Order: sequence, then C-alpha cells, then structure tokens
Amino acid sequence: MDNELLIRTEDISDDRILDLYVETTQDRDYVNELKKTTPVILVGSRGVGKSFLMKVAYKELFDAFPRDRIMPVYITFTKSSLVSVGGNNEFHGWMMSRICVGIIRQMRKLGLSVPSRSLDVLSGGQYQEQKKLAIEEIKDAYEESWRKKTDIDRNTIPTVDELKEAIEDFCLENNVCRIVLFIDEAAHVFIRAQQVQFFTIFRDLRCPYISCNAAVYPGVTAFGNVFQTAQDASFLNMNRDVSSPDYVDKMREIVEKQQPGSKLLNEISRQGEYFSDLAYAASGNPRLLLKTLSKLSGFKASEINSIIKEFYKADILGDHSLMEEKYPSLRDLVKWGRDFLDNTLLPELQKRNIANITSGQTTCSFWVSNRCPKSVERALDLLEYTGLIIKDKSAIKSSKSEVGTRYMVNIGCLLSLEANPLTTAHNIITNFKVNKFIEYGANSPAFDEIKDSLSVISENEVSDSLQNQLNKDITVLDISTKMKKKLREIGINTVRELMEASERKIMEANYVGKVRSRNMKNAAMNSVYEYLIS
Repeated sequence: MDNELLIRTEDISDDRILDLYVETTQDRDYVNELKKTTPVILVGSRGVGKSFLMKVAYKELFDAFPRDRIMPVYITFTKSSLVSVGGNNEFHGWMMSRICVGIIRQMRKLGLSVPSRSLDVLSGGQYQEQKKLAIEEIKDAYEESWRKKTDIDRNTIPTVDELKEAIEDFCLENNVCRIVLFIDEAAHVFIRAQQVQFFTIFRDLRCPYISCNAAVYPGVTAFGNVFQTAQDASFLNMNRDVSSPDYVDKMREIVEKQQPGSKLLNEISRQGEYFSDLAYAASGNPRLLLKTLSKLSGFKASEINSIIKEFYKADILGDHSLMEEKYPSLRDLVKWGRDFLDNTLLPELQKRNIANITSGQTTCSFWVSNRCPKSVERALDLLEYTGLIIKDKSAIKSSKSEVGTRYMVNIGCLLSLEANPLTTAHNIITNFKVNKFIEYGANSPAFDEIKDSLSVISENEVSDSLQNQLNKDITVLDISTKMKKKLREIGINTVRELMEASERKIMEANYVGKVRSRNMKNAAMNSVYEYLIS
C-alpha cells in the first residue's frame, strides 16, 4: 500500500507546514496564543503535535512579517543530548550560543543582517556576513563535545542582559516590533539542574522586544524556584479530546492532507470503522496513528488486529522500558510503572469493561490519591512522559471523597489485550464514561512493591548513557527498512557511524545522488536526535 507518511515535523519543510495543517478549535486557539506577547509553555508527550503547532505559528508570523514586523525564530534543542558539560555554566553557555545563532540565522534569511553593534554582540565578535561567526564556532564546539571534551572559551557569549539590549537595538534599527522565540524540545534533558537553568533563561529573556515560547514533555520537567508557573508563562496542554464529535474526522483529514487520492485513503473511506478504531487507539496522538497506518500492507481486519497488538503491546511499552536501560537510577520506577500497567491497571480495566459493556459504562480512566507515595507519583510521571497514560484532571474526588488525579490510559494499550481488538474496540470507545474510573487510594496494595526512592539522574549517568546509545546498531532508529539497508551498503551499522558520516559518504550508496543523500542524512539524523533524547 502506498502509505509512506511523514511521521515527524522535522521531516516537513516550512513551505509545506500550512498545507498539512488540520485545524481544530483548540489548535487555532493555541496557535494564536503562541503568536502573542505572553510566554507560552506547550506541554505534551512525543507525537501529539507540539512541534507542528509551533511551526504553524512560526510560518504564519514569517509570512506576515512584511506587514506586522514581528520576527519569528524557531530553535530546536535536540542537540543538547550531545553536549558534554562539566558544570552549570557550560550548559548555560550552550543554550545562549544556540539562541544567538538561531536569531542571526533568521535575520539573514529576512535580509536584516546589516552590520551593527547589536549584531556584534549576538555574534560574539565583529559581525561578518560571509564568514563563520565566533558564536557559531562556540555552539558547534559544544555540540561536538560528545566526541572529545575540550575547553570552550565562553567570554564572548553575551549575558542575558547583553542579549536583551542587543535585540532592543536591532528592533529599533530595523523597524521590528519584537522577536518571538519558539524553542522546541526545550528542557527535555533529565538533569533537573539544567532544566531549571533553561527556565531561568526563559523567564529572564522576557522584555518588550522578546517573547518566548517552549515545548516540553509532561511529568519530567523541573521548573525550579525562580520560575513561577502561575505567573511567568501560560501553560497549554496538548491532550486531544477523543470524545470530541469531530475527533475521527480531524484525524482522517491529517492523512488526507498527506496523501490525497491515494490507495490508503480509498481503503480508509471503504473501511471507515476500522480507521475509527485505529484513530481512537492512538488516543489523540497523530504520530501513533500515522505509525500504525504506515505499518499496514492492506486494510484487512486480521492485519489491523495484529498491528494494534504488536505496536501498542510491544513497541510503545518497549519504548518505556528503554529508560531503564538508558538511566539505571530510574530502574525501580520504570519497572514498577511497566508492571503496574501490565499486571494491574490494564487487566482491571479490561475486567471492568467486560462486566459493564452491555450497560454502556466502559472506561479507560483511573484515579490516584494525592497522598500516594512520592515514588508512585514519580513513576506515573514517567508513564506520562512516554505517553502510556495521560493526565486528565486534578483535584477529583473519589467515591470515598478523597482528592486525587484522574488519568486516562492509552486506548491502544487497552485494546491490545483483546484477542481480536476490532471486535470490542468500537463498543468500548462509544460507551466510554470519563467519570467511571478505577480508584487507587493512598494505601493501595498496588503500591506495595515500589521503593520510596526518588533517584536523580547525574551528569555522569547522562554522559555514559550517550556513549552507550551511540554504540547501538542502527536497528534502534525509527527509519525505514529501505534506508537502513542503504546505510549498511556503505558500512554504516551503528548510531555513532551515522553521526560521523558525511553526505559524500552516504552518496556511496547505490542510486543516491547529492540531493537524495542530503535528504537521507537529514531524515536519519532527525531520527538519531529523537532516539537520543527519548
């Protein structure tokens, strides 16, 4: 089936973003908020569409720049995984250099990079249009530090105050109203001290000439004491409401935008209920839907049943378990979360649904007391980070009037328990009641086996993990089998070898020219960065 779909926003050019944009009321509200002066923190698990919405807001501002004079700057922090740092100031230095390079790059694109004192400050020295700037050298040195740690001269990196003053001068000189920073993959690093540093910069950059927006993951982000979550930004949650009347239609439109008139689209039209079940299984996550569709060779019930069982039971749960391998200090929390999902929560939900399906009282929800052990709270945060559960609402009372948090489990994981998911999926989904949840009180027996341990990941552990991941075979990467075969043809078998390969090296593969080698390199590297930060 011709179902090669664009799974990641990084693989979509800026010129195509608006063509592929499927607007919901919530999405339009969020895009509008991202374009305002008030700082926004966009929160959501991998694949829910944070990057895409930021790119939509960016592109709309970019297209309107000649009229509105608001300059958008999109920056991704994906390469922070490669930065080998030995102290807080080093990571701070990389962030500042990355932001400066992003701003200069956009100035050049808009033809606003006329040499001036403000550009000298941003450049880390005298600005020269045709030469690599000192600030670019510094950024690159940080991002190459995974190969060999070297001393980096930070003296020319501007301070936050110097950056703000330079931006003010630049805006006044070029009739620019303000700069809007879209910082993607922000604060994803598990080192909490570095997360706190990011949000300190985020807060301190706020001024009449700079607006900041950032995309973060739920559950694992530390804001620190300086950043006030109630005052320093608006928080927008990217959870999509699967009970919305137009939910399936909007998910179908995402596919239609990518493949108008395709065989896949014809199959979806012919087997509408099968597509609906796949859309609900994705639990509002477009990437999960696109991944399951891309795995189908046909649109038969037997194959869809197999995909749901394999993808949600093996792949998604397996991704969660990878954290245990990457960060040994999280082993107890990750293992308990996986066991809780596999052996307690999902079977209990399945049992509840079997008993209540005829009365229209099915559920995918569960509730946890606010007085549960801190270790349980942290383990649930990790499940939320990987998208296995979704935090629905806080301050919900249980049947015993105890206050807690209501969650929704990933529907695909629940359906994967069934011998034939499609035979029960529709009944479970259409009879779903959010207020019929399973309760886990503060002293629930389900919490007995977890240690009350709140391990903190160290910089050394992250550094060791990076080296281990670089030595893994390319089978761990989320790229096509065809691309993996091409890479192996030219002797690229590990993540490290791919990181070190040039476009010229990739051109050695059969039938790969200059343009295709660049596209292959970019797609492969996007997968590497996502793999390293997950």
